[in-house]
Amino acid sequence: MADTTHEARLAVLIDADNASAQHIERLLVEIAKYGTATVRRAYGDWTGPQLAKWKSELLAHSVQPIQQFAYTTGKNSTDSALIIDAMDLLHGGTVDGFCLVSSDSDFTRLAARIREQGLMAYGFGQMKTPKPFVAACTKFVYVENLGGKEVAAKQKATPEAAETAPAAKAKAKPSLKGDAKLTTLLSEAVETAADDDGWAYLGVVGSNLSRLASDFDTRTWGYSKLTDLLRAHPGYDVESRSPGDGKQKMWAVRSKPRK
Repeated sequence: MADTTHEARLAVLIDADNASAQHIERLLVEIAKYGTATVRRAYGDWTGPQLAKWKSELLAHSVQPIQQFAYTTGKNSTDSALIIDAMDLLHGGTVDGFCLVSSDSDFTRLAARIREQGLMAYGFGQMKTPKPFVAACTKFVYVENLGGKEVAAKQKATPEAAETAPAAKAKAKPSLKGDAKLTTLLSEAVETAADDDGWAYLGVVGSNLSRLASDFDTRTWGYSKLTDLLRAHPGYDVESRSPGDGKQKMWAVRSKPRK
């Protein structure tokens, strides 16, 4: 009999040349939502000074550094080493999914290959990550949404970076209806799940949103929960409804009737 209590075993593979060490703690907390990080590896040339900030974080979070020398100028040997190890793990059958930590589009085909094999491909990178890599992942999380030291450091470094801060997101809250991407996603997700009266339960709506956009995250718009985002959106009604047969009430949403 299958073990229904089995928690997903995840391989966390970090492109240290392309990811910040300042965010590793919150990153691992986020990854814990999806399973257990049984494999933790960070790839880069650890003999150089550019990865110095990573070294203390590797020890603190039990991440294994994988040394990869840059054999020739202009060739990213780190990417190749990460991809080779990922394929070994994929065919070894020891993990249920992968967490690819990078904003590099070079991992697009790797993410797609992981999904083709029936495993979960979680991506973690900056909002500048190329869309093909984002779309290739089962779920993509922008590190700016995780907050913490990295966001604070960017705010201090450049005024423009402050746009990713919670304060900037809060300022954008009143204009939710003006966000074309969000409007389209919510409309499709709600309409697909709606009953004859137009009501859709939030659990189903959330699942639809994840399928429609791998990078959908309510934190992008400054809200921690889908319920809060929909309550704030002027185009939707949210209320607690019973599915019938004496079942416990659940949150449901519908488009507001046009006046």
